[in-house]
Amino acid sequence: MRKLAIGLAAFSLVGVVSLQGQTRRTITLDDHSRIVNVGDPQRSPDGVWVAYTVTTIDAEKDRRNTDVWMVKWDGSEQLQLTSSPDGESSPRWSPDNKYLAFVASRGTDEEKKKGGQIWLLNRAGGEAQKVSDFKSGVGDIQWSPDSTRIAFTHEDEDPRDEPEKMDGWKRKTAPPIVIDRYHFKEDRTGYLGNYYSHIGVFDLASKTTKMITKGNTDDGSPSWSPDGRQIAFISKRGHADPDRTSNEDLWVVEARDGAEPRQLTKTEAGEGGRPAWSPDGSRIAALMGDVDAMAQYSLNKLIVVPANPPAQIGATTRPTVYMPQLDRAVSNIAWSADGQNISFLLQDDRTNHVATVPAENPNGTIQRKTSGRRVIQALGPGKDGNFAVLASEPNKFTEVYALENGNLRQLTKHNEKLLGELQLATTEDFQSKSKDGADVHGLIVKPAGYKAGTKYPTLLIIHGGPNGQDQHSFSFDREFFAANGYVVLAINYRGSAGRGTAFQKSIHADWGNLESQDLIGAVDEAIRQGIADPARLGIGGWSYGGISTDNVIARDPRFKAAVSGAGVALVMSLYGIDQYIHQYDNELGQPWKKENADKWARSSYAFFNADKIKTPTLFMGGEKDFNVPIAGGEQMYQALKSLGVDTQLVIYPGQFHGLTIPSYERDRLQRYLNWYNKYLQPNTTATASPQ
Repeated sequence: MRKLAIGLAAFSLVGVVSLQGQTRRTITLDDHSRIVNVGDPQRSPDGVWVAYTVTTIDAEKDRRNTDVWMVKWDGSEQLQLTSSPDGESSPRWSPDNKYLAFVASRGTDEEKKKGGQIWLLNRAGGEAQKVSDFKSGVGDIQWSPDSTRIAFTHEDEDPRDEPEKMDGWKRKTAPPIVIDRYHFKEDRTGYLGNYYSHIGVFDLASKTTKMITKGNTDDGSPSWSPDGRQIAFISKRGHADPDRTSNEDLWVVEARDGAEPRQLTKTEAGEGGRPAWSPDGSRIAALMGDVDAMAQYSLNKLIVVPANPPAQIGATTRPTVYMPQLDRAVSNIAWSADGQNISFLLQDDRTNHVATVPAENPNGTIQRKTSGRRVIQALGPGKDGNFAVLASEPNKFTEVYALENGNLRQLTKHNEKLLGELQLATTEDFQSKSKDGADVHGLIVKPAGYKAGTKYPTLLIIHGGPNGQDQHSFSFDREFFAANGYVVLAINYRGSAGRGTAFQKSIHADWGNLESQDLIGAVDEAIRQGIADPARLGIGGWSYGGISTDNVIARDPRFKAAVSGAGVALVMSLYGIDQYIHQYDNELGQPWKKENADKWARSSYAFFNADKIKTPTLFMGGEKDFNVPIAGGEQMYQALKSLGVDTQLVIYPGQFHGLTIPSYERDRLQRYLNWYNKYLQPNTTATASPQ
């Protein structure tokens, strides 16, 4: 429901550790701006290069910048392709290997207002050239198989951007916001008008654009057929009111003017992901989720459908579900070049790995191509059956790797120098029991120099979602707290991903109950093992992590300090205020109906039991958050202030659900630490002021 905003930072208390004669230090706040984030690896058609993105932080200008790089498959050479301060994304190779397309917002201020446009970089040399100029920019881009066209997503132009041109409103001042949609607001977008995202095709030779889809629904994830005649996509079109369902279906449309989209699936469980055509064009693979009522807790299944079902025109077909007994989510599907196998990312307990299944045997044996305590992301397939991937481990930053014949080989080393300076914490698997006997998994992070038998101040840091999970990947915030003397518990409470359908759906319409049991049980276990000091317990999280924080401190008075970021306790007050109206109606029911009263009351447990909270609590959030509006934090702040509990409210101007300005991210983590130190380590050397 609520995604954890990853704003990461560190603090100025620096520990120094000697390791085999080399002096290393623990991570600090200043390291936040030194970390390079890599992403979106794409193999070139000839298999020689991997294009990818590199995101860096300019601390002085207080902004991020993303550039396109490429590295040779053998790792022998690495080149930066763009260096604009405006940022580039979505590098995509033309199938003929002549061009690299990307999306960038460059030029004058007026040009930048339009959003990202399609740019082409000729591999023969020269500067990148802009080839699109839409008033509302472009999103997803995909090359046609013959390299002559680019499919893209494009949002309808919003007349509110030029109010003086609107019928009946001939002035530059903003017009009134008129709303008539069921789902009418969304984080970052704001109030929604009747403007939607559609699929277009840009022709490189004629430099003309054709919009292929239209209508009152969003169309996305375009995928070309191997012959270049059709585009598969995902859409809610076909529903009487797309706002009232989460059920997307698989559609196909000819890549020409006036073509009518053809619906391939019509299931109660919605389809999603980017459709993937078989090499011969006869079948399409996609992901299938769950029914509306359970959509938030969906475990995506791999499905395959005929691209041209042998039925009457307009008919749909039931998809073939692959690995129907697999109780784990899959993503990032890709066919092998010979059509014999389908590869995907397989989510598991605290990990994410690459796996394949035979295309001709939906019940065939799953072959895992990677293993171990790590997280694999972003498959970039090659014609040779090997992949460019992103990989991370708790003690290794995310980098681009070659997955070759089942072996991982690191290609990029953007963070190698920084990694060589640091002595990171030790991250271990952790397991506990809840009071109802539930088996709960997570991670425990121990500071560098940890001494067994010593009781440490311990922080329960709760992930968002709720259907996220804490994994065996690098986490700055876990390292940040460990570097300052804390043991960190990162617990995958019921509702988290990675443990199967029943585990993930167990909190349906019962928010705050089982999660709290699991989190409290994990703390009990850390105390039992002699790790956590029961007199120095802290708790915190962002998004659903903030929601869970409120629920736990209303149930357990042991925590001496809490930080609740972008959370809410009086859930019923957000009906029509946040972006989750569809989930509320399907999961909790309409709040004015008596039969739903208990569910709404249980979901608001923390607020109605605010008088039980004794924990000093810091509340935070973004001023413009439509995901979990700052009102949720304001209400709890007001309640604790009224009750005389030590509390503080911090609001980040102009920010949405996830903080994006580096100085605000730094400030957030510094305030976390200062708050915890105040109550858990009062004799700590004075901390730096937030900045």
